Amino acid sequence: MFRSVAEPIGPPAASARRPSLGFWLMSTSLFTDHYELTMLAAALRDGTADRPCVFEVFARRLPEGRRYGVVAGTGRLLDAIEAFRFGEAELELLARTGVVDRATLDWLAGYRFTGDVDGYPEGELYFPGSPILSVRAPFGVGVVLETLALSILNHDSAIASAAARMVGAANGRRMIEMGSRRTHEDAAVASARAAYLAGFTATSNLEAARRHGIPTAGTCAHAFTLLHDSEESAFRSQVEALGPGTTLLVDTYDITNGIKTAVEVAGPELGAIRIDSGDLGVLARQARDQLDSLGARNTRIVVSGDLDEYSIAALRAEPVDAYGVGTSVVTGSGAPTAGMVYKLVEVGGRPVAKRSSHKESRGGGKSAVRRHKETGTALEEVVHPAAEPLSLGPHDRVLPVPLIRGGQRVEGLDTLAESRERLRAALVSVPWEGLKLSRGEPAIPTTFL
Repeated sequence: MFRSVAEPIGPPAASARRPSLGFWLMSTSLFTDHYELTMLAAALRDGTADRPCVFEVFARRLPEGRRYGVVAGTGRLLDAIEAFRFGEAELELLARTGVVDRATLDWLAGYRFTGDVDGYPEGELYFPGSPILSVRAPFGVGVVLETLALSILNHDSAIASAAARMVGAANGRRMIEMGSRRTHEDAAVASARAAYLAGFTATSNLEAARRHGIPTAGTCAHAFTLLHDSEESAFRSQVEALGPGTTLLVDTYDITNGIKTAVEVAGPELGAIRIDSGDLGVLARQARDQLDSLGARNTRIVVSGDLDEYSIAALRAEPVDAYGVGTSVVTGSGAPTAGMVYKLVEVGGRPVAKRSSHKESRGGGKSAVRRHKETGTALEEVVHPAAEPLSLGPHDRVLPVPLIRGGQRVEGLDTLAESRERLRAALVSVPWEGLKLSRGEPAIPTTFL
C-alpha cells in the first residue's frame, strides 16, 4: 500500500523507547579482524592477556570541511557487545581454518565481556581527540572488540554527522531518509537510525521501523505512472487507494501538465506533489504559482534527487516543504567514515601511547568536560586524565557517562527520542560560526591537560 510522505507510519514504537531489544540474529563475535584473535592467542600464551587495560575510541581529526561530529551507534554497539559470543559454529570455523590454537579456542568458548565501558552518549557532539568511548577490561577481553566498536561507531557517526548538517540546512522543514537502495541492506537500517537521531522526520526503510520504531514514509516511483496507460489513470488509482491527501509524483513526463492533472484528479485538497529531477528551485517556484492558481494553496511541495546539505541550503528561500534525501546521507555526504580509532592507552595503571608520525595518541584513560558561557554557548572541550576529575564551574558538563559496568549494560540509558533531543540541545549550544557549512576550524577548541 502507498503512503503519503505527509503521513508517516505511527509514532515511535516501544522499540524506540527502551535502549535494547537485541536484534542480532547471530553471534557478533566474527565481526572481528583476524589479527585481534592472533594477538589474543599470543597474549594468552605469554601471560599478558589478563593485564588490566584501557582502550579508547577517538578521532584525530574531523572529516574535511566539518566543524563538529555527532556520536551515533552507541546503542547498537551495546547490543552487539551483548551478542559477542563464540558458539559452536564460530569455534568450528576458527579451528578448521587454524586461526588460533586449542587453548585460545577453549578461552573463547567462555568469552563474556566483563569490563566497564564509559562513553559520550548518543547525540552528543565530539571534536578531535574527544574520548568518545573508554573500555576498561583485561587485555584479552577488550582487544577483541576493536573492529566491532569501530565498524559501528565510524559508520553511524559519519551518517549522523552528515544528517545533522542537512537538518540544519533544512531549517525546520521535513526530512525523509530514502537511501536504502544506495547502500548495503544492513547499513540501510543503521543509516535510517542515525539519520533519525540527527533530526530526520522519517525513513523509507520498513526494517528500521521494526527495529527502532522510526516513522516511515513513501508514495510511489515513476514505475507506477509508467505502468498505467496515462498519467491521469495512475494518479486516479493512487488517489482512490489513499485519498486526496496523498503525494503525487508529477515529473514522469511534463511537470506543468503533471501538476494540472494531479489537481484535476485529487482536487484542491491534494496533500502534496513530489518533484524528483531538474532545477529544483526554479521548478518549486513554478509549481507553487501553478498550485496556487489552481486553488491548491495548501498542497505541499516535496523535492528529491541527489540532494545534500549544500543543495538543501541553496533551496532554503524556495517554496519547498520537505526534502527526500538518499545517496548523500547514507554515504556520509562525502565522508563515509568518521575516522575513529581504537587505541590502547593504559596498561596496569600506566599510561602508554603510540608515537608514530601522524598517528600519535595520548596515554592514560581520559574523561572530558565541556565548558559553556552563562548563556549556554559552548566555549571549549577540556580532555583530562580520568583519575584527576576537574573542578566544575556552574555551566560545565561532564561528557562521558557509564554505559557498561561489570559486563552489564547500565540501566536508564537514553532512548532514541532522548538522543534526538540531546543533539538538538547540543547544536543550539554551538557558536554560530561553528554551524556554517563552509570550511573552518572545529566549532570549539579542545584543550588537553
